[in-house]
Amino acid sequence: MLFPLPLLPRRPARCRHMAALSVAAMLAACAPNGDFGAVRPMLVSDGMHDWLGRDAAAGRPTWPSSFELTDDERQLRDLAFALIEQPYDRQQWFSVGREYGAIGHDHRGPFDRTRYAGRLFESGYRSPSARYSQIMDDIRNDITRLPQFFETATRVVDIDQKRRKSLGYISDLPPAERANALARIRENIALISLVGEKLAQRVASYRFALERLVITTPLPQAAEVERVLNQLQAQVARYRTRPTPTWVREPSLAAAR
Repeated sequence: MLFPLPLLPRRPARCRHMAALSVAAMLAACAPNGDFGAVRPMLVSDGMHDWLGRDAAAGRPTWPSSFELTDDERQLRDLAFALIEQPYDRQQWFSVGREYGAIGHDHRGPFDRTRYAGRLFESGYRSPSARYSQIMDDIRNDITRLPQFFETATRVVDIDQKRRKSLGYISDLPPAERANALARIRENIALISLVGEKLAQRVASYRFALERLVITTPLPQAAEVERVLNQLQAQVARYRTRPTPTWVREPSLAAAR
């Protein structure tokens, strides 16, 4: 259980990085995304998703942490973005602007499970089978992303538990450093929780879309899509309750003494 953060005055919203604005200006000139909707290497920069932890924790009466992100914390944000962002917002002309946070996000708005289906049916596919292929690709992309995200999340949570325990053993700890440490822990937990929430919503959206496809344009592909969707749902449930199979807890410094 995380310690509650002390109530601190909220800072005014910070301006986005100028680099994000520069990247956004390039959107009309090039195709921004590559495989799995990933940003092309020429447009990638370290820290492009650093804002995501602050965004996930927005609305809480605390300052964002000013501590530098660890490698795992930065990777957590990079991996989280693709699982939070809607599949239909990938591969768009504005995609890079959203990656950098230059185009606004509202991840805390009301969930509408019909939105994915609406986008799927509105798209100009030449045949119904193409819609089945699209939902299949989106589900499989999510399945591919899950292991690395949850393994990284497990490492981040583990080291944050050690960090929180260490606060009681550090002499003359300045209040500001304690507040920053707790704020970073809260940001990490909020981001992991947000991804879990969005994954559950994605499963619901995919299932609603598949049901509409079966009703309107029934095809044999529906059985395979349902099988893969059930696989995604099972993996989400497993990763949220158990550590990833490849992760092994590292001993703490205290235990090594």
